[in-house]
Amino acid sequence: MYLKRKVDAFLAAWRADQHRKPLIIKGSRQIGKTESILHFAADNYENVIEINFVRDEKYKGIIAEGYEATEIIKNISLLDPSKKFEPGKTLIFFDEITEFPEIATSLKFFCIDGRFDVICSGSMLGVNYKRIESNSVGYKKDYEMYSMDFEEFLWAKGYENDTVETLLSRMKEFIPFSELEMSVFHSIFLDYNILGGMPAVVKEYIERNTFEGSLDTQKQLIADYKEDIRKYASGIDQTRIMNVFNRVAPQLARENKKFQISKVASGARFRDYRGCAEWLVDAGMVNICYNMEFPELPLLGNYNPDAFKLYFADTGLLVSMLDDESQEDLRANKNLGVYKGALYENMVAEALVKQGYKLFYFKKEDSTLEEDFFIRSTASLIPVEVKAKSGRTKSMKTLISSNHYPDIRYGMKFSKNNIGHEDRIYTFPYFCVFLLKRFMADFHAIEEYQRDIR
Repeated sequence: MYLKRKVDAFLAAWRADQHRKPLIIKGSRQIGKTESILHFAADNYENVIEINFVRDEKYKGIIAEGYEATEIIKNISLLDPSKKFEPGKTLIFFDEITEFPEIATSLKFFCIDGRFDVICSGSMLGVNYKRIESNSVGYKKDYEMYSMDFEEFLWAKGYENDTVETLLSRMKEFIPFSELEMSVFHSIFLDYNILGGMPAVVKEYIERNTFEGSLDTQKQLIADYKEDIRKYASGIDQTRIMNVFNRVAPQLARENKKFQISKVASGARFRDYRGCAEWLVDAGMVNICYNMEFPELPLLGNYNPDAFKLYFADTGLLVSMLDDESQEDLRANKNLGVYKGALYENMVAEALVKQGYKLFYFKKEDSTLEEDFFIRSTASLIPVEVKAKSGRTKSMKTLISSNHYPDIRYGMKFSKNNIGHEDRIYTFPYFCVFLLKRFMADFHAIEEYQRDIR
């Protein structure tokens, strides 16, 4: 059973480009990179040369005579004469290149040679990517892949593209959903976030139509992530990075979700843990959300790198790290319990990152003024608030109405509520958050044409 992915369309477009360069598909482990590449390869090439540097260590010797395409092909054929290389009909797939980053140097020569298509992939690429980047700059194309987003989950459930287009058109036209639509899509969205977007977990759910077995698969993925930390982090940083990883879920459950190093381990000091969160981000395990120094444009450069929140890159993995009682209640009764705020924030953070947004929040010192996330339009800074339940948006209203924040003219709120617009706040249900970037591409808020409204 192959699950349709967004990378499929990207790969098709890459193949259609006459000037295509070797491709590197990045992303964390178990998100479906290899399966998607091989699915694409089977449909588009007569010959697929798959070399996995974890499974087939002998192929690390293929650069013995240098990085020229001709020499590498000769050495591959020497190791396995059954592999056929036909110009224009062959894909060379180097998998798990984190184990052998030296192969990236060959991409320049394959690009110049031009006879064969080349795709590289591997887990944990972010940790070693500077080394890979320097060896192939200008001669490759990159693609960042994530676990399945909600649109891909809808595809897996059998919904077609017209369903997604209907959701988007409702957002654009501000037409509320029916009670049935709200009930159905909210239920599917909650299932998606309990499961997460790891293809192995989603496949089990689709085939069995139950959560049975999903937790075991998720826990194995967490164990694999921890093994990656032990394998790729060096020295004392290994323990510190593991400590940070283990504390993400408990700290998200707190009302103040700012990540506090002092809570990671007894006597922990920030200077000793500097870089640990960034390592986990590079590994694709977590997303980092920086505290803005002041809510104004531009976003980049206007934040404190030492004050941040951490969210899991896949909400399903956060769910799998909850205590056993919360697990049972959530899967059996869909009750989010004390983790409700953390789960909804993680859902939105994950969806924003998968759309290409960077994460920023604002918390004013010695004040209750705070905002979960920010995005921007051409003219405005836009606060994005996540409400676990219906309630007031006091901070957002203050940011919008106060003359102290001239870049903020309106805000977005995601909650259980239907589509609406009131007091310069645009409200959408949670299950629409994956469409935010597409919505913003054509959206022109009336507030941006009323700058003298204050």
